[in-house]
Amino acid sequence: MSKYILKKLEFYGINISYVTLHLGHDTYDKIIVEDIQKHKMKEEYFKITHKACNFINYSINSQKKVCAIGTSTLRALESSVSPSNTLIPNKKWTNKFIYPYYKFHIANSLLTNFHQPKSTVMPLLAAFVGYDFLKYAYDLAIKKKYQFYNFGDAMLIL
Repeated sequence: MSKYILKKLEFYGINISYVTLHLGHDTYDKIIVEDIQKHKMKEEYFKITHKACNFINYSINSQKKVCAIGTSTLRALESSVSPSNTLIPNKKWTNKFIYPYYKFHIANSLLTNFHQPKSTVMPLLAAFVGYDFLKYAYDLAIKKKYQFYNFGDAMLIL
């Protein structure tokens, strides 16, 4: 997200809050186990401030869209959910692995790239939008010759 795009979003009334992420290439590791529940994610560090939590919780309580920019942001948000399903300030390492039937608590929309078919991101996306819709989106992306991977085309899931 360039400064230009962020300013343009603000111009259109979209509020922005920041989460700090320290990521490695392990996020995109392939799943090599047959039983997805046995996959072990590598840890990544994140920080969510009080200010960000207050802003995001206000948005949730106001029934506004909370859009995670990237799957690692989504994982960080879901790693900081209170028992009352609100976002709590946190700075820690997480190895949270999200796969189908997970109930999301914070974000209700997501901007992400098109990822490798067997990467750890795909089960998260299937949990977020459902397997059938995810397959439809990827089939369409292939048909339209979209660019995959981190610097390729992106999809906005509302």
